Amino acid sequence: MGAKADFTVTVSKKEVVAAVVPLQEHWLPLSNLDLLLPAVDVGVFFCYKKQEALGETVSFGSMVSVLKKAMAQALVSYYAFAGEVVPNTVGEPELVCNNRGVDFVEAYADVELQNLDLHNPDESIEGKLVPTKTQGVLSVQATELSCGGLVVACSFDHRIADAYSANMFLVSWAEMARSKSISMVPSFRRSLLNPRRPRCIDPSLDQMYVPISSLPPPKDHHQTTDHLISRIYYITCEQLNDLQSLASSNGYKRTKLESFSAFLWKMVAFVAAKDNFDITKMGIVVDGRVRLGEGDKNKTSQMSCYFGNVLSIPFGGQSVNELIEKPLSWVANQVHDFLDQALTKEHFLGLIDWVETRRPEPALAKIYSNGSDDGPAFVVSSGQRFPISKVDFGWGCPIFGSYHFPWGGNAGYVMPMPSPAREGDWVVYMQLFRRQFDLIEAEASNVFRPLTFDYLDSLASVS
Repeated sequence: MGAKADFTVTVSKKEVVAAVVPLQEHWLPLSNLDLLLPAVDVGVFFCYKKQEALGETVSFGSMVSVLKKAMAQALVSYYAFAGEVVPNTVGEPELVCNNRGVDFVEAYADVELQNLDLHNPDESIEGKLVPTKTQGVLSVQATELSCGGLVVACSFDHRIADAYSANMFLVSWAEMARSKSISMVPSFRRSLLNPRRPRCIDPSLDQMYVPISSLPPPKDHHQTTDHLISRIYYITCEQLNDLQSLASSNGYKRTKLESFSAFLWKMVAFVAAKDNFDITKMGIVVDGRVRLGEGDKNKTSQMSCYFGNVLSIPFGGQSVNELIEKPLSWVANQVHDFLDQALTKEHFLGLIDWVETRRPEPALAKIYSNGSDDGPAFVVSSGQRFPISKVDFGWGCPIFGSYHFPWGGNAGYVMPMPSPAREGDWVVYMQLFRRQFDLIEAEASNVFRPLTFDYLDSLASVS
């Protein structure tokens, strides 16, 4: 049977799961890097095939029971996910760690796993299998499928956690479900991200971040009939290797992420040219944990388990004509150059200082807030640490998992993750304009292949 999006999801139960041993209520301030995030929720979901234990099917009820018990245990260490975000006296968001708990929804969907249209998550996942968070910091939904399969999905407040933090939690939750001890205990030590005295701020940060009060009003785009939509593709390791070879030149080997991003930037430029734009921008999300720990073994260890946001989004703008006409290696060099400026300890220390000088006024990454005013823009965030093989709650690894992040900006968002089906392949969540997808599918269908259950199942059954 083909992919199906017109299925019904019926909620059977709603419950709040709190930490089994709550801490004393306390306030946890957001770090300066947390304060750069808008109030948006991030979705993530995992699909599991019907499982049998000793010849007997594992029931939905028993799986939900395991999930809830393990959640209550994991929240003891990950208490931030059981709290609430409230404004402080100057209007900044803060986290009250009050063990409010996590909204946990149980549901049934009249669709088989093999018929889920994973290529079109706006139709099959959004608002159906990934919960819409209404309260608290984290919401969870466990959905039984008609074939006996299971989808476990979460929505969390990005102001409290980045993907690295969420990945830590997901692995710990699964470890608890398998009666194992947590392999990484999170740290909420905000002093690790304290500003310096005296402050030291590179002027380039004013090109990357902007106080919200300084934002110009959004312009009317002539793309008014188009809007951002989500798709999920897979890219084979052979295609990634080919892109990397084309993107590397003169003895400089570019990373797969740089090569992929450069290729996508060229694709977006082709559409921009048709819309008579002169410039297009691309940003890449950088995690600062390793950089902030440089030269200090103790801080390196502390940053490796730090829970919160430690992100920066450097970006570059290039002429549409140059992106089209120049070889992929030239585009990859531009990507490498703007990315390189953020791969330092000083960049992140300076960004922390930059926020401090503007508090309590909120600020945003420029490419998120007005990235496409003078041409299309998108951001690439590497999901190569996505721990899909470790999110095993006791009934096997997921056959598929992905982040789902319609982030609300006017720039696109792209996250490549490791494929669970074949080592070296990528699964890529993409939120772009429909016309951009049309061109990608017309001109690069050999690279971007629509994700299907057949791809996941045929390769998984071989391995």
